[in-house]
Amino acid sequence: MEHYESLIGVPCGRLAVTMDLVHRRDGAGGTTGVHCQSWPSRPVLNIQMIMKSLTDAKELIQSAMEELKSKTGE
Repeated sequence: MEHYESLIGVPCGRLAVTMDLVHRRDGAGGTTGVHCQSWPSRPVLNIQMIMKSLTDAKELIQSAMEELKSKTGE
């Protein structure tokens, strides 16, 4: 994240990392149905990873929005 923050600024860098997190987990979500049929105990782990990534993405979006608000003085 630090690389992107220094390259394109803090808010945009965080949003770029967020998009990457969501994109990666979107692909993992598509495999959950296969895991449900093949390994009944595994979907829980997939869902947990997806939820963790979405929570991380939400926190990054919130921090980017706070950064933008502080820069605009609102």
